[in-house]
Amino acid sequence: MRKRQAKKRPLLPDPRYNDQLAARFVNMLMWDGKKSVAFKIFYDALDIVEEKKTDEEKSALEIWKDALSNVMPHVEVRSRRVGGATFQIPMQIRPDRKISTAMKWLISFSRKRSEKSMAQKLAAEILAASKEEGAAVKKRTDTHKMAEANKAFSHFRF
Repeated sequence: MRKRQAKKRPLLPDPRYNDQLAARFVNMLMWDGKKSVAFKIFYDALDIVEEKKTDEEKSALEIWKDALSNVMPHVEVRSRRVGGATFQIPMQIRPDRKISTAMKWLISFSRKRSEKSMAQKLAAEILAASKEEGAAVKKRTDTHKMAEANKAFSHFRF
C-alpha cells in the first residue's frame, strides 16, 4: 500500500441492535480476538444499564449513545516543532476520530474502575458519562481546557 490510503472495510452491524456503532465499540472492547466474549460483556453492560437507568423513555442503547457523545472531544492539541521549540497546537478533530477517541476513553476508564466484572465496570462508566460525570468526561474536559490554554499558538496550524 505505498502512497495510497487503505480502503475502509465495511463493518457488519451487531446482531442484537443492528447498529454499526455498537459493532465498532465491541471491536475496540475485544482482547485477543475474542469477539464473542466482547459481545457478551457489551450486552451484559447494556442490560445492567437498562436495570439501573432513571430515565424511563430512553433505551439502554440510547443512554450508551448519549454517554458516547458526552465523552466525544471537539478539539485536541497536537505537538508541532517551530524553530527549536515544541508547541501544543489546538486543532479540530475529524468526525471518525472523535468517535474512536470517545470509545477508547470510555473503555480504558471503565477498565480502571473498581467494580467486580467488566460488564459492571462498563455499565457504571456509561451511566456516569450519560450524566456528564465520571473519568471519561473529565478527560474530555481536560483536553478542551488544554486546547483553550494553548489557543495563542493556533496560528501555527499545519
